[in-house]
Amino acid sequence: MRQTKQNPGQLNSMGYAPIPGSIAEFRGATKLFGEVVAADHIDLAIFKGEFLSFLGPSGCGKTTALRMLAGFETPSRGDVLIDGDRVNDMPPHRRPVNMVFQHYALFPHLNVFDNIAYGLRQRRPRPGASEIATKVERTLETVRLPGYGKRRIWEMSGGQQQRVALARALVNEPKLLLLDEPMAALDRKLRREMQIELQTLQRQLGITFVLVTHDQEEALSMSDRICLMRGGRIVQIGSPRSLYDEPASRYVADFVGKSNFFEGRLSGRSAGIGSVETRSGMLLSGRTVGDFAEGQTVAVSIRPEQCLLSQSEPGEAAAGATRIKVRIRNRIFLGEHTEYLVESGGMGEFLVHVSRQADAMSGAFEAGEEAWASWPREAAIVLENDATSEPPKKGNEHVEEK
Repeated sequence: MRQTKQNPGQLNSMGYAPIPGSIAEFRGATKLFGEVVAADHIDLAIFKGEFLSFLGPSGCGKTTALRMLAGFETPSRGDVLIDGDRVNDMPPHRRPVNMVFQHYALFPHLNVFDNIAYGLRQRRPRPGASEIATKVERTLETVRLPGYGKRRIWEMSGGQQQRVALARALVNEPKLLLLDEPMAALDRKLRREMQIELQTLQRQLGITFVLVTHDQEEALSMSDRICLMRGGRIVQIGSPRSLYDEPASRYVADFVGKSNFFEGRLSGRSAGIGSVETRSGMLLSGRTVGDFAEGQTVAVSIRPEQCLLSQSEPGEAAAGATRIKVRIRNRIFLGEHTEYLVESGGMGEFLVHVSRQADAMSGAFEAGEEAWASWPREAAIVLENDATSEPPKKGNEHVEEK
């Protein structure tokens, strides 16, 4: 996994030393709207040919970061670099960047061909008509819309309109393609199809894709790396698997996928395993992430799919495994698995995901039945309990992203 901090390369004419392999960088980039801090000291390298996603809730700063890359916003402090050059004051049309907007921003009075050709016709010197036609037709084939040039925009489905928006961005052969929640308006099945198409397209073209999304499933399924944001700041950067399996805090574990949390105080720690005493007096253990002091309030995270559900008490398990008697509160069939809401007198309510195969073998549980929930020690993670804490930033949580 490539990291954002590497040995710098040669200084360029602007006095900057680009990080080797990077196509764009944020260096302490901060954006203020009055007293509101929309992006707070972002340091990030985006590498050539990768698919990077900015992920986070509304107002976290992800769209502001994307707009600084595109040139629609100028950093109040710090710098944005593309290909090693500082571009803070460079207008959007001069950057080797194209953007696909959430609502596509297609021209309704132009047909598909003219929508795609629009950017080419703004170039100076302007390409010839035959060159424009060749590039547009080739791009239509790339997005699997050959022969659609004469179609009107209102004659296209939502998925086809998205492909037109992609084609309009790709025809200019950008070094960076920015995607601002481009699949938000699509239904679930079409969204998944378009996710696969985008991944395939990105691999074929080798262009760096930067996606903004609040949909964690979308980010997990498409990205090489995910940049998770909160309150204008980056809280964790890594591969989808690393963010899911090794979250840095409760906030990350809660936002990326589903997780159960049990609060308590750290009662001991040895060889990377922490012991946590919950408010009910129950002892839990798990892998520790972070440097915690004994007695500190922490959260133990267990993913629902890591929990097992059985009718009888599990036999003697590995050291440190947890076994809890529970009552089934609710059951939701979700196709590939069943989601059970269970309750324990000492632990409260939590979720258990049981695969369809396991449900068929052991028999589905009904609401009101008693059962045993269990999980191995290595499935539990002891994390910083940052669920309610926010960075000390004036008013940021009340402001929509610009």
